[in-house]
Amino acid sequence: MPNIIVVGAQWGDEGKGKIIDILSKYADVVARYQGGHNAGHTVVVNEEEFILHLIPSGILHREKICIIGNGVVIDPEALIEEIEGLENRGVAIKDNLFISKNSHLIMPYHRILDRESERSKGVKSIGTTGRGIGPAYVDKMARIGIRMLDLLEPQIFREKLEANLSHINNLLHTIYKTDRLDIEEIISKYMGYVERIGIYITDVSMLINKFMKDGKSILFEGAQGTLLDVDHGTYPYVTSSNATAGGACTGLGIGPTKIDGVLGVSKAYTTRVGGGPFPTELKDETGESLRTKGREYGATTGRPRRCGWLDTVLVRYSVRINGFNGIALTKLDILDEYPEIKICIGYKYKGKIYDEMPHEHSVLWGCEPVYEKIEGWQESTIGIKAYKDLPAKAQAYIKRVEYLVGVSIDIISTSQKRDDTIIKRNPFKDY
Repeated sequence: MPNIIVVGAQWGDEGKGKIIDILSKYADVVARYQGGHNAGHTVVVNEEEFILHLIPSGILHREKICIIGNGVVIDPEALIEEIEGLENRGVAIKDNLFISKNSHLIMPYHRILDRESERSKGVKSIGTTGRGIGPAYVDKMARIGIRMLDLLEPQIFREKLEANLSHINNLLHTIYKTDRLDIEEIISKYMGYVERIGIYITDVSMLINKFMKDGKSILFEGAQGTLLDVDHGTYPYVTSSNATAGGACTGLGIGPTKIDGVLGVSKAYTTRVGGGPFPTELKDETGESLRTKGREYGATTGRPRRCGWLDTVLVRYSVRINGFNGIALTKLDILDEYPEIKICIGYKYKGKIYDEMPHEHSVLWGCEPVYEKIEGWQESTIGIKAYKDLPAKAQAYIKRVEYLVGVSIDIISTSQKRDDTIIKRNPFKDY
């Protein structure tokens, strides 16, 4: 059975939650491989909206196994809140969820360090959610992180926490002028957490490889998007993990030869949250219109997203970095009313045209987008489920985007609802 990775092709918020929810029908297992609860996946099922932060979107399908990999950093309190919220709405969790014992924990001091570090940067802040994601990954790479498996050994947990607090409390008090943290209070809280989530902790790499050996099909779910990848994104305005396709292997403990296909997800326009360069950003009525029509506010924080026309330079870069077999294009219906639609096909900087993604700060911040104008269709596409039923001009837009990014558009979303989707090629059948 095929194993498919779903990756955001822009700066996150592309609508991956809906696409993963749809494709979960064809998979036996849905596995999350990176990120934390700083990203939200929104899924609408029968007019009911679910916002998921840590648990894979496949959990909304009762018979699916859901896995949180070692590449994810976990705030136990946030995870428990999400579990209980879903259970209260009738979603089955107990027998369907597994968490890697090697996942790193977000600790109370990570949240404080995140917020205080951002505050101290002032106008140069990156725009993090302040939820401790970055500092947790810092500790992971510094080899002082505390993992899920440490919760199962209270003495080990205490020893690691004591060692960390001896340094961190001085930092918090001396540099950031905040109160020192009490070790006994943290231990009491985290030992309480393990009573609630300990049943889910396991060796995920062993489990997922067994599933593959048994012929089960896996859907790999990433958070954020390619341009937020710590290595390949618009650094330093990025997340702290590898959101690209390669992160699925390291974030779950599987070999790259096990992957059968990669599907990118892109909006029909472009958005990003927080700081960082954004060549096609529209700070005018059109940008505000896209934000209003698309309900472009963060699922996790509620922050308004910056909006602009589709940037095919960025998407083409994502195709190359991830090796996309195809793309799912979301929110096509948001463009329905525009008489003219623009597509960015390059950047102009100091007389030079860039048709490939530059990484130099001066270019990304100072360039002007080179646009191609497309005639809008000005007809409703909401709820259309067959490609042939799309307006001819909408089809022309899709074909032009396919040409510019160099890969086929295989899935088209025509509203937030699960069933309002066109599937031209199914990754689980056609890749």
